[in-house]
Amino acid sequence: MQDRHADRKRYFREQSTSTERFVIPYIRSEVNLGQDTRVLEVGCGEGGNLVPFLEHVREVVGVDISPNKVQKAQDYLSDAIAAGHCRILETDIRSTSVQDIGQFDLIFLRDVIEHIPEQHLFLRDIRPYLKPHGVIFFAFPPWYMPFGGHQQVCRNKLLSVLPYTHLLPRILYERLLSLGGESTATQQGLMEIRDTGITIERFRKIVDEQGYQIVKEDLFLFNPNYEIKFGLKGRKQLPILRSIPYVRNFYTTCMYAVIRAR
Repeated sequence: MQDRHADRKRYFREQSTSTERFVIPYIRSEVNLGQDTRVLEVGCGEGGNLVPFLEHVREVVGVDISPNKVQKAQDYLSDAIAAGHCRILETDIRSTSVQDIGQFDLIFLRDVIEHIPEQHLFLRDIRPYLKPHGVIFFAFPPWYMPFGGHQQVCRNKLLSVLPYTHLLPRILYERLLSLGGESTATQQGLMEIRDTGITIERFRKIVDEQGYQIVKEDLFLFNPNYEIKFGLKGRKQLPILRSIPYVRNFYTTCMYAVIRAR
């Protein structure tokens, strides 16, 4: 699994393909994608998720705090940027303003919310960027799922395929990563995810507390993206399994949700 994350151009292409096949069809019932539509991706990385939107909307904007990823995105999307259909900004969305980038019909975060500290404040702070009838799309792995700690990025091949290791007590998890030869940067990154990982229940709670409503939601036994990664077709949870509080986090590999302001 780690090889996929090291090959960033491959990762870029996979993101583009899976967004076209799974995300855009999912959100079409809640937001019109047309020539007047503006789309913002928070945590855009190399920009792969933005590519398919370029075929449907007037403008896409991607923001990310990683200089290296932003540079790659600007290189990969140079034609769209030159044509004025795309902007890629190296910034924290909470450090910019509506005056700088405007409001959007669709804001989306794919595998990003689980990396953000103080997620309840983030939902509050993102609201000014949303048009009155706009929506926000989230896709994320619940913390307790087999790889909710993102340990698949480990260099150690055994650690990268071991499920649930992130649920060990913190000191044991840190020791395991150290014994596995993981770099200080990798260990620090995985510990940060440990602090910010989000459950289904917490997501629903902060959405409600910050004045939003969920208009569409699905829990997946197999993440739709697994079809691109592993040839494993996406599959939604059975109703009886998705209805079990807390426990459902252990076998839900991905949550899709569309929310709008109340």
